[in-house]
Amino acid sequence: MRKAVRQVRIATYNIHKCRGLDGVTSPSRIAKVIQQLNADIIALQEVLDVRDSKPEYDQARKLSDELKDYQWMFGENRQLHGGAYGNMTLSRWPAIFSQNYDLTWRHRERRGCLRTDFNLGNKTTLHLFNVHLGTSFIERRHQARKLVSSNVLDQNVFTGPRVVVGDFNEWTRGLASRLMGAAFRVAEPRSFMRYRRTYPGVFPVLHLDHFYHDSSMALVRVRLHRSRAALVASDHLPLVAEFDLP
Repeated sequence: MRKAVRQVRIATYNIHKCRGLDGVTSPSRIAKVIQQLNADIIALQEVLDVRDSKPEYDQARKLSDELKDYQWMFGENRQLHGGAYGNMTLSRWPAIFSQNYDLTWRHRERRGCLRTDFNLGNKTTLHLFNVHLGTSFIERRHQARKLVSSNVLDQNVFTGPRVVVGDFNEWTRGLASRLMGAAFRVAEPRSFMRYRRTYPGVFPVLHLDHFYHDSSMALVRVRLHRSRAALVASDHLPLVAEFDLP
């Protein structure tokens, strides 16, 4: 029987198609930043998975090649450059289930939420939701309602704690923040550090990336990763949280 996991480190990181603030597209640089995080699970947004194309578009496979300790799951939200584009979740633990939920509203850009379940031992399942919401205020209101509904987060099939992470594109207390805050605990960065803004990388002025979790998980700490590579690798900075598990 495998030993039960007692603590988990989770990161969220919008990698901006691996295009840095210097205009260079480099999956290898993004992989370097991910290695620095030393997280058990990493939720990535804005990832290309274009096979047999330009090397800079074959990002999911390139990242997996350089991050041998992780397995990966991909949630396609739409087609771009002749291949898949969406969210990608990396994990040191094998996934036992994965599903992508469509959060698209009307004619806006297609958005999604990638759910991945992990067996942590001792009959405990962790449900991780990797989210990327839209840039329109009205759009996010509809997406938030769909997200917290019985079709996605409020299903009666969940047996373990849930963590919802990603780029919510919300820096004020809009409906998405209010609905998520009512259903989950908020991993608030300012409780642990002075600076909590994640966008844009070199001089962040907006707090777009968020963590929400069930009350059965105890938040240990939250930190913003500001290495030299991370400051230019994407237009977002990675956000990392550590939890004690029930």
